[in-house]
This record gives sequence, structure tokens and C-alpha cells, in this order.
Amino acid sequence: MEFKATVDPRAQQAAACAVIGVYDDGFLGEAARRVDTRIGGLAAKLYSARDFAGKLGDTLLLVRPTGAKSSRVLLVGLGAKRKFGPKQYRKALQATAQALFKTGATDAVIYLAMDAELDLDPYRRARAVAESFEAQGYRIPDLKSGPKPKPPRLRSVSLAMPDARAAKSAQQGLADGVAIAAGAAFSRDLANLPPNVCTPTYLGTRAIALGKEHRRVKVSVLGERQIKALKMGSFLAVARGSTEPPRLIVCEYRGAGAGTPPICLLGKGITFDSGGISLKDPPAMDEMKFDMSGAASVLGALRAVVEMQLPVNLVVIVATCENMPAGNAVKPADVVTTMSGQTVEVLNTDAEGRLILCDAITYSRRFKPAAVVDVATLTGACVIALGNHYSGLMSNDDALANEILAAGERAEDRAWRMPIGEDYAEQLKSNFADFANVGGREGGALTAATFLSKFATDLSWAHLDIAGTAWLGGAQKGSTGRPVALLADFLIERARRT
Repeated sequence: MEFKATVDPRAQQAAACAVIGVYDDGFLGEAARRVDTRIGGLAAKLYSARDFAGKLGDTLLLVRPTGAKSSRVLLVGLGAKRKFGPKQYRKALQATAQALFKTGATDAVIYLAMDAELDLDPYRRARAVAESFEAQGYRIPDLKSGPKPKPPRLRSVSLAMPDARAAKSAQQGLADGVAIAAGAAFSRDLANLPPNVCTPTYLGTRAIALGKEHRRVKVSVLGERQIKALKMGSFLAVARGSTEPPRLIVCEYRGAGAGTPPICLLGKGITFDSGGISLKDPPAMDEMKFDMSGAASVLGALRAVVEMQLPVNLVVIVATCENMPAGNAVKPADVVTTMSGQTVEVLNTDAEGRLILCDAITYSRRFKPAAVVDVATLTGACVIALGNHYSGLMSNDDALANEILAAGERAEDRAWRMPIGEDYAEQLKSNFADFANVGGREGGALTAATFLSKFATDLSWAHLDIAGTAWLGGAQKGSTGRPVALLADFLIERARRT
């Protein structure tokens, strides 16, 4: 889909469909009033007759209204004017995209961005347009044998801006939004694939393909022998119950000077999590194919960064394997030695994500990173605590944590900070090793993050637990692509600072 910003202060651009907003008190912004005047005040009349109430997300399509420059005019409800902000703007855009995709319109012009009531700069408005439209147009790569649904006819979206300066900023926002949406789609594609297709080997192949597509990305995929040579005993303990070989994927993007320390993004890549010997209950076990969503999201963030050509140095590290029960699988009470040399008593084999990530954190040290952020569907406890609205954030660095929280707010991909520390470390004490991999039911997400923090000493480190946000279950089952938008926004701001 093509996105472009245009200068159209008088709201008179011709298109297959013009999109205007109506608040629930009948208020029309300046652009909407101009369009409505040309069609004889039809939008205002429909509101007065209560045929269109302006409820947030409602839409009404007017076909060939007399006097319109466009063959269609789409009314979009904006809800209460006093409450309208970035979140409501995105919901209105999502409704706009859904409605337009159902029409035969091949191009559209959106006037929502010209309303002064929305306190959001042109760049942010435009980025939200591209991200929302691309997300609504996403289709799961299913393996059904029947004919595939036809793509929407909409091919071009113009975002009308009041002047050239705003249009220039908006064009950059559209470009970045397209790149972020491509990263999110890449992440969703990987996570939505069945686990017999998306294996650790397959993830490595896709990373190599990404490196070939973008020359500035160097990709290394380490096999089991190389992982053993690194003495990643914790990672290998998880992998050994599966016939699928593990992979350590390392992607290096150099967009800044050679002397600039990189940001390291680490992703948990359990391509299927049975729980191992501590076997999960059968209901919803199929959703454990999404346990590699952390890996998918950091690879998606990498794709977004390279398409935006951000002036940052970025290293993406993915530890990927399956967690399966077998005669040689890691057992409760086993003690494993991590790459750092610290020993761990494995009390629960279903707490495997932390066992592979701890070795990935240690490995990241060789890059002398400015910051390390690991992303993982780590704990069911985080889902209980935050539901599917916020990702859990834990960090040993207040400045880094604040950066990530701010990025989530801007990107509408929010995180909520939760505590870690010695109080929770007490629960990880072991009689047989340096510490255990679980600390009981109480504060499960926090003891898991505290476990990881033991490997991040002296690093600027943050952990994102995305167990509640990475995918949806039930009838809407599928990957959400979160937190690609958060990570991309974090890296955009880092690039601006350097």
C-alpha cells in the first residue's frame, strides 16, 4: 500500500473516498466542515437525525453525495471531543481502515489529521495512519487448502495536512510507520506459523534471509557444537529433550560509527513449549507455539530498524530451541552450569525461558552494549498481574526503564514497571546450587526477572515479559506483533539522542 502526505488546507482533494470525523456532540473539525459544506451539510443532518451519532469507531459510508470532490465520503465517529487523544485517534483509524477495505475504493484521502483538537504532531499522526492501515490489512499466513481471500482494493492512502512543513514531517512519519508495520508483520508471520514449520532451524534460515536482503546486517547462526563450545550449559539443558537442534542466532546491524556501543535485543525462542518433564495441562497447549514471540519481536524490530536505516548499532540475539519431554530431558532437581559459571537447580522444567535467556545475557557482554533488553513470553504470572493490556517491565536501570515506558506510551504499546531485587531473590535460594530457577507461586513474574538480573550485574538491562500481550487466544487466535512498535520507538529515540 502506498502512503503519501499532501498539502490540502481547503480539503478539496479528489479521491475514491474522503474520510472525515464527527464527534459525538456533532462537532466537525475544519476539514470536515469544508467537505460537509460541499455536500449540503449532509453529515450534520445525519447527526441531527441521530442516523450517525459520532460514537468512537462507528462509520457510515456516503456514496456519490452531491457536490463532493470524491465519489465516496466516509464518516468516522471520534467519540467525546474532550476525551479525544492518541488512543482514540488510533481506534478511529482502525475503524477507517476496516470500513475502506470493504469498499471498492482504490484510493482515499484522510482529513482526520487536520483537526487541531488532537494534540499530536504531524509525524505521530502520520505514523499511526501507516501502522493502523497495515495492521488491519494483515492476513495470517494460513495453510488452508481452499482459495485465499482477495486482498482489499485500496492501494493508496493520502494524509491531508494544512501546510508544507506539516506534510514533510508527516511523510517521514508515514515512512517510519510502514517500516514498523513491516517489522510487526514479520514478527506475526513467524509466530503464527505452526511449530512443525517454525523450528529453531527455520528461524535461523529466516534470519539469514533477512541478512541477505539487507547488506548492513551480518547474521551468524550457531549450531549445537558451537553452543557447547561457549559452555551454555543452561541453554543446552533445555534443548536436549528435543530432536530439533538448538540455534543461537546473532544479527549485527551497524548504522552508527564503529565506536558507538550497540543496543542488544535478546529474544526467547522456544518454538514449542510442552513444559518438558513438568508437562503443561493439555488445554490451550497448542498456543505454546507462540512461546517464541520474544524471538519474533526482536527480529521484527531489527527489520523495522534496517528499513528505517536508523543511525544506531543494534545486535539481536535469539536463543531458540524446543522444550520437550524425553528420556534425556532435563529433570526437576538437576543442576546445570550456566555460561557465566553460576549454577542453577532446576525445580521446574516449565520455567525454561529464563534458562536460555540467562546464557544469552552473558553472551551479549562480548559486544560491550550500551543497554540490553530481553523480550520473552516468560510467565503466566505476568498475565495474571497485567492481563493482555500491558507488558511487564523489570529493570536494574531507572533511566532505561523510563525510556522504555515512554516509548510504549508514544507507540500505544504500553508496558508497566514491576519490582525486582533481593526481597525476591530470597525465594530463589537453593541448598544444592547457587540458586533455583523458580521461587514459588508468589510474585512469579518478579522472581523470574530477579533470576535474570543475576546475570545482568553491571549491565544496563531491562526485561519485557510479553506473555499477556504477544498473542490472542480463542476465536481471534493469533500473534499481535507486540512489542515491535515499542522497541522501534525506543530505538528511534535512541538514534535521535546519538
